[in-house]
Amino acid sequence: MRFFAVALIFFGVAASYAQTPQVPHKMRFADMTLTIRDDARREIQKDVDALTKSPKYFGIKVERARTYFPIIEKIFEEERLPLDFKYLVLQESALIPDAVSVSNAVGFWQFKDFTAMEMGLRVDKTIDERMNIVSSSRAAAKYIKQNNFMFNNWIYALQAYQMGAGGVKRVVGDEHNGARHMDITSETYWYVKKFLAHKVAFEDAMKHGEPQLKMQVFPIQEEKSLSELAKQMAIDELELYTYNRWIKNGKIPGDRTYAVVVPNGKVSPEFGTMVAATVAKRTNEIMDRAVSPTIVKKEINGIIAVKGMKGESTTQLASRLNVDLSDFLKYNDIKIDHAVREDVYYFTKKKKNKSSELTHTASRGEDLWYVSQYYGVSLKKIQRLNSSMGKEKLAQGDVVYLNSKRPASSSPTSGPQPEPVVAAQVIASSTTNDAYFDWVVDTNVKEVADNTNSAKAEIKKKEIVTPAAQSPENQQATTVSELSNGVHVVTAGETLYSISKKYQVNVVDLLEWNELDITAGLKQGQQLKVQSQNRDVAKQNTEVTTNTGMLVTHEVKPSDTLYSVARQYNVSIKEIMDWNNKQDFSLTLGEKLKIFAR
Repeated sequence: MRFFAVALIFFGVAASYAQTPQVPHKMRFADMTLTIRDDARREIQKDVDALTKSPKYFGIKVERARTYFPIIEKIFEEERLPLDFKYLVLQESALIPDAVSVSNAVGFWQFKDFTAMEMGLRVDKTIDERMNIVSSSRAAAKYIKQNNFMFNNWIYALQAYQMGAGGVKRVVGDEHNGARHMDITSETYWYVKKFLAHKVAFEDAMKHGEPQLKMQVFPIQEEKSLSELAKQMAIDELELYTYNRWIKNGKIPGDRTYAVVVPNGKVSPEFGTMVAATVAKRTNEIMDRAVSPTIVKKEINGIIAVKGMKGESTTQLASRLNVDLSDFLKYNDIKIDHAVREDVYYFTKKKKNKSSELTHTASRGEDLWYVSQYYGVSLKKIQRLNSSMGKEKLAQGDVVYLNSKRPASSSPTSGPQPEPVVAAQVIASSTTNDAYFDWVVDTNVKEVADNTNSAKAEIKKKEIVTPAAQSPENQQATTVSELSNGVHVVTAGETLYSISKKYQVNVVDLLEWNELDITAGLKQGQQLKVQSQNRDVAKQNTEVTTNTGMLVTHEVKPSDTLYSVARQYNVSIKEIMDWNNKQDFSLTLGEKLKIFAR
C-alpha cells in the first residue's frame, strides 16, 4: 500500500508537467541577461524536450531536486554563489551520489580525485566526500567562484567547470570579461546550452510541491561507526548508509567535522536509480527488476554466487542479497563505488584460496579481479601467485596461475592453455542524460538500446573533461617497469596529477606511497615511489595496434560519434583513438579516420 501511495505521488508530479517548458527569447542567469537566438533556441528546446519526454522519470528527478536543493541552496547562499548553479548538479549526476563517469569523475558534482582534494575534499580508502552532498556542494561552489575570478562572467565560469579556466581563456580570450549581457547562439559551447536546457526544464517544476523526503544535516565531530550512529538516530543502518555512501568502511573518522544527512520520509525505490528515460523499454526492465528482482545464482568453487544486474549499485545488490554491505565488499574484493556488472557473479560468502583449475588464459578486456570472481578465488591470493606479472590488467593470452606460484622464468603467456573465457566489457554509466553506454565495442556484448547519434555525441563530450581534467595534454604514457628502482625524480613543472597520468596510477596512491600532503607541492629533484601494481600501458597499446585488419579511411559525417564509427567497423573506441593519435573523444566534420576494419 505504501508503494502504491508513493507511485500516486510520482504520477501526480508527472501529470503536472504535461506541458513542455518552452525556451524563452531572453532569460536571466545569475546576474546576467541572456538573449537566446533562434538557432540556439531550437537546439536548447530539443534538449528540454528530451529531458521532459518521460513524465515518470522527469518526476523522479524533480523529486530528487526537491530533496537536495534546500541543502545546496543554503551552501550557495553561504558561499555567495548565484543559486542558478544548483541546476548544474542535475546535469552532472542527476543527483545520484555514487555516479561514476567513464573518466572516473565521481559523485554529485563529478569531481576527479585530484581536483576534489585541491578543493579540500577527503578522497581515500576510508572516505570519499565527492559523494557527500554537503561537502561536495561547497567544493563545487568554491571551484565555480575560482573560475569566475578569472573572467568576471558567470557563463564562462560555467563553461570552465567542464573544460577548465585555461581552456576557456584560450578559446574566448578576454572579450566578454565583466559582461552582463550575452547572446547565446549555435556557436555557444555545447555544455552551456545543455545547462540552460536543464534550467528551463526544471525551474518551473521546482516552484510547485513539497519534497516527500526531507534531509536533515548533522555535523559529526568524533569517530563513530555507522551502526552506532544509526542506533543513536533510531534509523535503519542500511537506509542511513544509502544516503551517506561517502562512508566507505562503515566508520566516520574523527579528524574533522563531517556532515551526515538523515532522511525523513519515504520515496519510491526508483528515487536513487540512474535510468535513461529515452530508452523506455530497457529502463522499465531495470525498474521492474529493482522492485521485484529475480536472483540468478550458481555455485562457483563451492560458494553460492549471484549475478549482478545493470543499473544496480553495490548498496542495492548487497541489500537484494540480504548481506551486510561491508562484508559484501570484502567478499568480492570491491569498493563502494564499484560499477556492478551484469556479466559477473558476486559472492555472498568469502572466496577460497584454491581452485580446481590450475591456470586461466585471459581474453581481451579481463583483469585479475574478473579471474578472481570467475573462479571464486581470493583476489589477494591470485595477486600473490602472479606477483611476477607486475600488472592487474591482462593482455589476451596471458596465463594466470590459480593454485601455485608462477615460476620466476615463466612469461605471462607460458603454461597450460585452457579454453579462454570471454568476458563482456564493463558498461560504464554516463552521467549525461542518465544513459548507459558500452564504451568499448565488443561483438560478444549484447547491443544496448541507445539515444540518437546527437545525444551520444553530447554524452561523450560530457565524459571527456570534468573539473579535474585540467592536466598537461598529450603526455606519453610510461610504464612503471621503466623506472629506476621504482622511483620517479621530479622535474621542473611536474605536478602530482601529471605524474599520476604518466605512470597510469592514482593521485591518492602517490600520496599514500610517499606519505605526502597534497597542499605541500613538489620540489624539483624530489624522489617519489611509484609501485609496480599497475598495468603496462605501452604493452597494452602495442597489442591493440598490432591486431589490425584492412585499412580504410572513414570521413566523419555530422551524425558520427566515435561510438557509432566503432560499431560500424566492428572495432573498439580505444583502437580508433590509438590508430589516429587522438587524445579525446571529439570528432570534427570532414575529419578522416584511419580504420583497420575486421
